[in-house]
Amino acid sequence: MFVVSERWKKAYPDAMVAMLVVRGVSNVREHPALEQRKRALEAELRSRFANPEDIKSDGVMRAYTAYYRRFEKTYHIAGQLKTAVVKQRPLPTVSGLVDVMFMAEMKNLLLTAGHDLATVVPPVTLDAATGEESYTKLNQEPQVARAGDMMTVDGAGILSSVIHGPDYRSRISPQTRDALYVTYAPDGITREQLLDHVRDMWESILLFSPLAKVQKVRLLSAHGIEEVEG
Repeated sequence: MFVVSERWKKAYPDAMVAMLVVRGVSNVREHPALEQRKRALEAELRSRFANPEDIKSDGVMRAYTAYYRRFEKTYHIAGQLKTAVVKQRPLPTVSGLVDVMFMAEMKNLLLTAGHDLATVVPPVTLDAATGEESYTKLNQEPQVARAGDMMTVDGAGILSSVIHGPDYRSRISPQTRDALYVTYAPDGITREQLLDHVRDMWESILLFSPLAKVQKVRLLSAHGIEEVEG
């Protein structure tokens, strides 16, 4: 189901991407246990980044900042984290499958895109954009990919790119039962950090959907595809 293009391998020899597939999820809008986990995470983030300047110096944040700088962009997770820490705005409630992704992003600072697996047309290919590809973003606006940007593509087009985010076609909805999460990790992110991030999402999903099933996590890199037990 998963492929790593030679173009991506050449462009990103030290990067990694994690693919997590979960099936049979009851995608509730909210759940008491998940909301409790959000409140604990909010407190953790406000303690960890009591000095907001520490956000910039975080090693993971520096890795993404360096990546985004190549495209003259800023890493949006930094702004979202400041909103949660400085303005003390509660983490949003959209749906279980969306919320666990955002929570993990805030905790681990690792960029993740979520997709409804039922809309995905295999194979799923990790690639680097040529700058000629286009897709419809989550906000339903058309977007041309940035040349060199990491992206995930299926048989129907772009699913997500790092700089411009996920597409509209494969968006997670209240009806989603099977999901694909793609976590992009540029040079500077460790294998352990990536796997911990994936486990955080999976543990949160089990809070509201204990009968859900997870496949082996796939770690994609220039060295190939590694399967890791969930």
